[in-house]
Amino acid sequence: MKRSCYCGEPRKADEGRELVLEGWVNSRRDHGGVIFVDLRDRSGVVQIVFNPDVSVLEHEHASELRAEYVIAVRGVLRPRSPETVNPKLATGEVELMAHELVVLNTAKPPPFPIDDEAQITENLRLRYRYLDLRRPSMQRRLAARHQVCRVTRHLLDGLGFVEVETPILTRSTPEGARDYLVPSRTNPGSFFALPQSPQLFKQILMVAGLDRYYQIARCFRDEDLRADRQPEFTQIDLEMSFVTQDDVLSVVEELVKRVFSEVGGLKLDDPFPRMPYDEAMSRFGTDRPDTRFGLELRDCSTIFASSGFKVFRAALDAGGVVKAIVVPGGAAMSRKEIDDVGALAVELGAKGMAWIRVADGEWQSPIVKFFSEAERAALSERLALSDGDLVIFGADSFKVVHHVLGQLRLRVAEARGMIPAGRWDFLWVVDFPLVEYSEEDRRYYAVNHPFTAPRAADLDRLESDPLAVRADAYDIVLNGMELGGGSIRNHRPELQERVFRVLGIEKEEAASKFGFLLEALSSGAPPHGGLALGLDRVVALLTGTDSIRDVIAFPKTQKASCLLTDAPAPVDAAQLRGLGIRVDT
Repeated sequence: MKRSCYCGEPRKADEGRELVLEGWVNSRRDHGGVIFVDLRDRSGVVQIVFNPDVSVLEHEHASELRAEYVIAVRGVLRPRSPETVNPKLATGEVELMAHELVVLNTAKPPPFPIDDEAQITENLRLRYRYLDLRRPSMQRRLAARHQVCRVTRHLLDGLGFVEVETPILTRSTPEGARDYLVPSRTNPGSFFALPQSPQLFKQILMVAGLDRYYQIARCFRDEDLRADRQPEFTQIDLEMSFVTQDDVLSVVEELVKRVFSEVGGLKLDDPFPRMPYDEAMSRFGTDRPDTRFGLELRDCSTIFASSGFKVFRAALDAGGVVKAIVVPGGAAMSRKEIDDVGALAVELGAKGMAWIRVADGEWQSPIVKFFSEAERAALSERLALSDGDLVIFGADSFKVVHHVLGQLRLRVAEARGMIPAGRWDFLWVVDFPLVEYSEEDRRYYAVNHPFTAPRAADLDRLESDPLAVRADAYDIVLNGMELGGGSIRNHRPELQERVFRVLGIEKEEAASKFGFLLEALSSGAPPHGGLALGLDRVVALLTGTDSIRDVIAFPKTQKASCLLTDAPAPVDAAQLRGLGIRVDT
C-alpha cells in the first residue's frame, strides 16, 4: 500500500487508474448500504466509495470508520454521475471505488470539527493545535508562509545576497524591549539573552565584507502581546554595504512586489509613495497611516488662538493644538453613536470630545454658542464643511491629540464602512526623528535604535538640538500596519560614540556594552544599511487574517504561554542548583 498521489490530486483525466490514497477520514455517510467516505490530507478531499457488491469485507470495515481515523485505500478512479458532481471540490468530478482498506490508526472523537465553519475558541484551538492545523484554512496559511520564504530566498539569492545564521544565545543589550534571559551554567551568575533582532551581528557581517546578507531570523521580545505581537516571531532580515536609503528601499520594494505577486496574485504599483514622519503625524496622527480613506486631521489652532471657548483656548495657551476630522455623512449618526465615540476618546486619553453636526444648514452642538461669527466662517472654510458633515475635535497636547484623533479616524471609518476592500496602499514613512525625550527619566531615547545614522544635513545639531535631528530611517507601512523598518547605520566609530553620548551612554558604558561593535567599526566598516520585514505580519495580510497567531504553527497566548505543552513550567531544584539560581516566591 504505497501512496500513489495526494487526495486533492485525482482528476477526470485519471479515470480508470488504480490508485492508493492515504489520509484522514473527514466524514462517513451510509447511503442505502453504500458507504461514502471523504478522505482528507493537506492537498484536499476526495470521495471514496465502499460498495458491498465490490468487496463485502472492505465494506464491513468501512462501516467502522470514524472521523479522523487514518486509513489507506486502494481502488479504481471512476467518474461521478452528473447529478453527484461536487463543483466545490477540485476532485469533485471523480471518486475512488475502493477494493482494499487498511486502518493505519484509530482516533478519539475530536474536541471540535475539523472544518473551517466550526466556531472554536482560540484557547481550545491552541490546546489541540495539532488538530487545529488539520483544518484547510490553517493548512493554506502555513503553505502561504512557506511560499513567502521560498520566494524571498529565490529573489535575494538572485540579487547577490548570502544567507547567514546569527547566534540565538547572545549578549543582553539596553535601549530596546525586555530581553529573554538564559542563565549560563558554565559561567555562574552570567546570562545570555535571546536576540530581539540580529542587528549588531548583521552590521558586523558588513564589516566582515559579506556585502549583502539576509536571514529568515527568529527573534524574541519579552513584551505585552497583541494580535500582531508574539514573544517569539520571525523577520526577513537583510543588510547591504555601500548603499544609500534609496538602494535599500528599491530592493525591499522589489521583494514585496514579488511576494505579493507570486503568493497573493496581486500586482502592486511602484514606486511606493514616501511620506515624511512629520507629515504622517500631522495628517493622520500616526507614523503608520492607513491612506485608503480620508478623515485626515486638520489643524484649526490659528482659528481659535484668541477664542472665547475656554477648552480650546486653554489647550493652545498650554502649548497644545486644536485639530479636527470631518466625517462626511456623519451628521446622520445618532447622539448615542456620537457619545460612544466620545467615550472612546476619553478611553484613549482625551479629557473629552467636542463635536459639531451640520444638518439642514445648521450647526448643532453645545459648543457652537461659544464661537464668534469670524471663527465659524474660518472653520467652515478651513474644513470645507458641507451639509451632513460631522466634525470631531481634539484639543490637548500634540501627543494626545494625534494619538486620539488618529485612533478615532480608524474606528469611525471602520464602523461607517469607509475603508475600501481589496485595496493595498503601501507607503514608506521616512525622516523619523533620531531621538525623543523622556520627561520622567530626563534623558533622550533612540526612536529607532542607537545604531541609526542621523541625516547628514542635521549632523551639526546633534549635540545642540537633538530633537531637531532627523534619522536616516524608514518604515514600510501597508493599510495602517507597519510591515517593517530599517535605517542607514553609523559606520564611523566617532559618529556612533557621539550618538551614544546624546543618549546618555558615556564612554565607559559604551565600551562595556558595545565595545565589540566600536572595535569592529574601527576596522574599516563600509557604509551600510538594512531593514527587517515582519514575516508573520506579511503572511497574515496575504491570507486575510487579523492575528499573526493564525500563521504561526505553534504560537503563544496573550499571556505568553503555550497551551499545547503547558509552557512555561517550573523546573526541578537540581536544575536550578546546577545554574546557581534560587527562586524567591
